[in-house]
Amino acid sequence: MRVAAIVPMRHVSQRVPGKNYRNFCGEPLYRHVVRALSAAPSVAEIVIDTDSPVIRDDVAAAFPDVRCVPRPAHLTAPEIPMNEILMHDVGQIEADLYLQTHATNPLLRAETIERAVTMLLERRPAHDSLFGVTRIHSRFWDGLARPINHNPAILMQTQDLPPIFEENSCLYVFDAETLSRRRNRIGERPILFEIDRIEALDIDEEVDFVMAEQIYLNTRAKASRRD
Repeated sequence: MRVAAIVPMRHVSQRVPGKNYRNFCGEPLYRHVVRALSAAPSVAEIVIDTDSPVIRDDVAAAFPDVRCVPRPAHLTAPEIPMNEILMHDVGQIEADLYLQTHATNPLLRAETIERAVTMLLERRPAHDSLFGVTRIHSRFWDGLARPINHNPAILMQTQDLPPIFEENSCLYVFDAETLSRRRNRIGERPILFEIDRIEALDIDEEVDFVMAEQIYLNTRAKASRRD
C-alpha cells in the first residue's frame, strides 16, 4: 500500500502571522512535522500544498525529496474547507492511502504516525478512515446550561465520567474513494485514534506557539540527559 502524506500550508495565517514558517526552536515550524513524516517507514511520499513562496524556497533547500503542489488562487481564502483543498491535492498524487497533518503539530512523533497508518491498514475494510482524537474526562454543558455527559445530581469524579473525544486535527488517514464520495476526509466507519494531549498540541493562537516551544525544548533536554 502506497501512503502519501499531505501537509497543507497557507502563506498568510490570521491569528499567528506567518506561523507555518515562523522560527520554532531555531528553524521554520513546518520542518518539524516533515521530519516526523520522513521518519515514518510507511510514508512513501510527502507533499506540501502551499501558496507560499517562502515555504517553497525553503523546502527546495532543506527537503529536496519533498514535493510542493501549488495551491490555486481560488483555494487560498481562509474560509475554504480543508476537504476541498484535499480534493484538489489527491487528484495530483497517486497513492492507496493519504495521511494529512499540519505544520502546526510540531510535537507529533513518527511512531504515532506509523501506528495510525498500521491501525487503519489492519482494520480495513471494516473501517474506511482514521482521525486523531483527544480523550477528555470533564463535565460538559451546552449553551442552555443543560448537562451533556453527566448528571449534576450525582457528582461523579471526573475521571469516572464517560469520555468525550475531541477531534484534535493532528492527523487523518483516508483513501481517494472515501474523500470523493463523501467530500470529506472522515468516512462512514472511521477509527477514533487517540493521541496524547501534549503530543497533539496544535498551534492555533500565540499562546499555543509559546507552549509548544517550551514543551519541545523540555522534551529535548530530557532526551539529552538520558543519552
